[in-house]
Order: sequence, then structure tokens, then C-alpha cells
Amino acid sequence: MRPPQRSVELTQVLEWDDGTIRPVQDALAAEEPMEIRINGMPLTVTMRTPGHDLELAAGFLLTEGIIQTRGQVAGIRAARPQNGAKNNVVEVELQESGFDSADLQRNFFAASSCGICGKASIEAIRTRGLQPPNPDIRFDPEVLCRLPETLREEQAVFSRTGGLHAAALFDETGALLAVREDIGRHNAVDKIAGWALLEGDLPLSTHVMLVSGRGGFEIVQKALAAGIPILASVSAPSSLAVRLARELGLTLIGFLRGRRFVVYSGAFRCLPADR
Repeated sequence: MRPPQRSVELTQVLEWDDGTIRPVQDALAAEEPMEIRINGMPLTVTMRTPGHDLELAAGFLLTEGIIQTRGQVAGIRAARPQNGAKNNVVEVELQESGFDSADLQRNFFAASSCGICGKASIEAIRTRGLQPPNPDIRFDPEVLCRLPETLREEQAVFSRTGGLHAAALFDETGALLAVREDIGRHNAVDKIAGWALLEGDLPLSTHVMLVSGRGGFEIVQKALAAGIPILASVSAPSSLAVRLARELGLTLIGFLRGRRFVVYSGAFRCLPADR
């Protein structure tokens, strides 16, 4: 799989190898700012790896509680760059019906305290009205153990740079549906959520998401916003992530490596009922 355009940059470096020094060309994960504008009004600037920018903007608006459905998005496009500058602006047009720019700003600042700065408590999530995910999905633990290898095989940018997080979406059978990479683990999840939103596939009520890093609180709330019932990570979750997952009924899995994983919440979706 080829990485998205502009997601990798090449640079000359000096390599020291057991006393030998030589110049080599190295691949770096690109990092650039992206501004999101809503109906012409600047909303936020986020650092990201270029690629799938429309999905990132759409997913950010969804998972931060600014929009809830695809129908609220009247249009989304990359702004035309000027004077040879890079294209780092995404313009989103929201439906005018019921749209209030002041209310948008209030919602954004309330939401950004989670996605950007970290929430102080779960209470702020309760006010968003996030619903418990689908309780009826079941997932074979044997299939679960195969997901990390599938993700690694599809990490095109990571394979060249070693410097990116990834999020992958699977269906009930373990079939891979989408993979997105980014320097920010939150951005990778937002790109998956935005892809699903723009494709009209929300809620992701029969799906599993795997993230390459830890399962933090922000990742859990973004998964819940997309309707995902099972969230797995190859590393550890945080204490607040576990509390939120247990409160809203998300299956939260950590340390998914080889033939071992730890279930922190919602074990009924992936383990026998008699355990």
C-alpha cells in the first residue's frame, strides 16, 4: 500500500553504526498544521500528518460533539491554496437550519477540553448524550488475536518512518475495512470516524476498532461517538478510559499482543459467559 501524498518527507542524516559514520537518506513522518473552518469561521488548528484531511475534519467534528450526523454537513472541501502555499485548510459548510455560530464555539470549547487538553471528569461526557454501544455483537477471541498483525501489514507510512500511530476498523468477521495513520493517535481515530461519516456508515455498531498506541480516555470517547462497541489497543488503557468504558458499556481491550489480551470492560462481547 502506498502512503498518501505528502505524508512522508525525505531528509539527509548521519548514521553512526558501530563506529562507522555515513550519510544516508531517511524517511520522516510529515507533520503540518491543518485549520478547520466552519461556514467560513476558523474553528481550530490541529497538527497532523497530511492525508485524508477531509475525513480528519469530519471525524473531528463528529467525535468532539459538534455534529452528530452526515446530514448536518452541507459540504466539505480543501481550500484552494494561495501563492504556492501547501493546502492546509479544510472548509466545512454546515446546514444553516438551527446553526448558531456562538453555540458552535461554546460546544467546541467544551469538547476541546477533552480531545485536545483532557477532560477533568466523565461528567462532561454525560452532557453530550453519548449512547451505550450495541450490546448484541459478539467477537471471536481467536479472530481478535489476528488483528494486530493485519494492522501492521497495512501501515504503509509506519513501515517507512517508524513514527506514526494507526487506527484500523474491522467488521464482525475480522475483515479489515479501513486503516488510517497519523502522528496523533486521536487524529488516526478521527480519520476512521470521518471516513465512516462521509460514507454514510454510522453508527459503527457491529465493528471493532484497533489502535496501535494506548487506549486513553479521549480514544474511548471518540469510539463511543462513532458507535463502536469494541475498542482494542496493543498497549494499556488509562484509569479514566476504563471508568468511561464501564459506565457506557464499551468493550475495552488492552495489551492485545500475540495470543494474549486483557479485557477491562464489556467482557460479554468477546469471552464466554461462564468466565
